[in-house]
Amino acid sequence: MLISDSITLLWLVYVVLSLVVLLTGYLGLAFLPRLPRLVITWLVAGVMWTPAHFRLPLLEEGEFYSGFAPAVVVAAVALLEDSGATLGPAAVLVMVGAGLGFLVGLLLWWRGRHRDTRDDDYADMAEEAPVGSHRGDRGERQEPIIG
Repeated sequence: MLISDSITLLWLVYVVLSLVVLLTGYLGLAFLPRLPRLVITWLVAGVMWTPAHFRLPLLEEGEFYSGFAPAVVVAAVALLEDSGATLGPAAVLVMVGAGLGFLVGLLLWWRGRHRDTRDDDYADMAEEAPVGSHRGDRGERQEPIIG
């Protein structure tokens, strides 16, 4: 069951909270143009959503707990524990996640840029042929006639 598995519940809460952080961050950057807003938001998403494998020693000698956690959390804990062996791979994963997020932000901006120009083409076509015009009209406005 979802509730009985604490790791699954922890990941679910992390995903929901990260989506809240990303949405409020995107809306908070509304004063920026679309390109930097998308790039910054997806860069942060890449940092927050990149998983990393970790291994922690338990109280008993020779026993370890291993699992997956966000790479930024693994890197922060490794930095606090002065564990260079764990910090290296986690930091590389954080940088890879940031780079992929940067590229996704650029891709979304690029796709949206072309979609906006296509909408402008449709708007130009609508201006050429007014909605109420007929074939014989000269483009002049006609008043509606009742009855």
